[in-house]
Amino acid sequence: ANYFSKFSNAPVICKLVGRKVLNGVGQPTLEVEIHCTVKNCEKRICSAIMSSHSQILENASPETTEADEKERNDSVNTAVEWVNESLNTMLRDLKPTDQCQVDKMLGEYFTKKVEEKKEIQKQAEEKAEATPSLTSCIPSATALPGKKKGAKPGKKGADAERTIPPAEPAESVLGGSLAIGGTSLAVAKAGATISQIPLYLHIALLKHGQDLPKEMALPLPMVTLLNCEKISPAKLKLVKEVMLIPPVQISLKQGIERVLDIQKEMMRLLEPPGKAPDPQLTEGKKGRTHDTGKKAPPRALKRISHLGCLIMGCDSLEQPLLLMQTACNNIGLELGTDVYLAINCAAHELMDYAKGKYEILTGTFKSPDEMVDMYVELIHKFPFIIALIDPLRKEDRKQWSHICCALGSKCYVIAEDAATYISKLKIDQNINVPMCSGVVLKYINQAKVSDLTELTGLLDGQRHITILGSPDGESSDDSLVDLAVGLGARFIKLGGLSRGERVTKYNRLLAIEEELAKNRTLREAHLEFTAFAEESESDKQLSGVLPPPKQDLLPPQLSQPALRVPSLPAQLPENSTLT
Repeated sequence: ANYFSKFSNAPVICKLVGRKVLNGVGQPTLEVEIHCTVKNCEKRICSAIMSSHSQILENASPETTEADEKERNDSVNTAVEWVNESLNTMLRDLKPTDQCQVDKMLGEYFTKKVEEKKEIQKQAEEKAEATPSLTSCIPSATALPGKKKGAKPGKKGADAERTIPPAEPAESVLGGSLAIGGTSLAVAKAGATISQIPLYLHIALLKHGQDLPKEMALPLPMVTLLNCEKISPAKLKLVKEVMLIPPVQISLKQGIERVLDIQKEMMRLLEPPGKAPDPQLTEGKKGRTHDTGKKAPPRALKRISHLGCLIMGCDSLEQPLLLMQTACNNIGLELGTDVYLAINCAAHELMDYAKGKYEILTGTFKSPDEMVDMYVELIHKFPFIIALIDPLRKEDRKQWSHICCALGSKCYVIAEDAATYISKLKIDQNINVPMCSGVVLKYINQAKVSDLTELTGLLDGQRHITILGSPDGESSDDSLVDLAVGLGARFIKLGGLSRGERVTKYNRLLAIEEELAKNRTLREAHLEFTAFAEESESDKQLSGVLPPPKQDLLPPQLSQPALRVPSLPAQLPENSTLT
């Protein structure tokens, strides 16, 4: 029977099932189920649940939140309809192992839907323009308040606005786009199951083809330990997340255990049981509790955020860093040697456009150039910070260049919000982001597996590091980890070590480490920084031949390591010049 089974037809997709499910924060999202015909029998192969990403801020108005919920609900309903009807018919009889063909068809279908939406909007605009008679005299009255409001800050405010680039319009998301990403991921999982290999190996084969490396390195986890509140009564607005990165010399299992020890010590410092807390460490927290009075909810309810980490309000930029340093010292660990820090600044949330400055603390504003100086001083004071995520808005490209040249050889300068959606990142074989060390990619909406393999190959070629990040509305699907391993991502950003939908991904990461170690295909990760200052404008012609000098993070000392400068050839070919 086994012999003859080799001659049976290859499994093909026979049915797609889309359904509405809930993600880790109770919001609706999409699940796509793949059924295949295997040896003339219909079998359920696998399913994939999409994570949803929300741009709604913590202090958003109830009206904004309600409108976002309605839009999300409508989008999921549309996605379910697409999967069960159009995509179900379109992908029938295709091989789940033919990812490129599936993704090509999904891309064409999505493009058609975008064109239909544009046509509907165009017809609506033409209809509105054709009947202006009743409202012809009203626009001037409605426009005046806008003028007054814009002029209210005065001449100074207007000048300030002109000095900074205006905010780019938000990316429009087509309702139902979840269906594209969900179906592409589900087909990839089905292809791995049919081929009887793990998903991460299937993804690596899709990216590298026959040139699959013999050994694979695991992405280092950026484990969120603190989620800093940006709303009153906390004064600090600049820091959104404080993350721990274990060193490369130890296994991921040891690294996660080390982070858990630090988290336990942090909880003990913030709320010690049975004795009065150290006033120096918890002064801000105690004062806040007394100030807010009865209106503040109990601490126990506020301690863990949707990111799976501790919530804390801070009054200064140094406070969370010193607290982290104290926690590490108390358990015999040294920051910068035994563990490293990364900070997610989320600076795009801080810009006051009337002043043209970032509000880093309540009532404290800094211009984009002043922000660069502040980060340089911060890294000099706390050299154990090896990554800054979104230190500036994506529009401040000049300052991104300055910060990379100043700090690129000491830490990673990473774009997360500053990197647009995956589908918009690749433009004419270039990466459409400010100058940076790397990019956080999120598998959301209409992103496809083929987009990820192509884009990460492009990022690798342009010496950018890849970080795969989980969105706010994370699901229980652990495929993100397999994607990160298969694509060769340098880091993976999964949130904290609480909440089931996040912990399940850390468990998957540990399982892959064990599997690779058992097969003797686990390669040790290697961290190095790019010295952007060495790659001037005049050198860019040679950038394909001479990569910029790298700085090795091993051994993990706080002092600046020596640069490894590539040597030039002893003799240049004839008729060649070197600028």
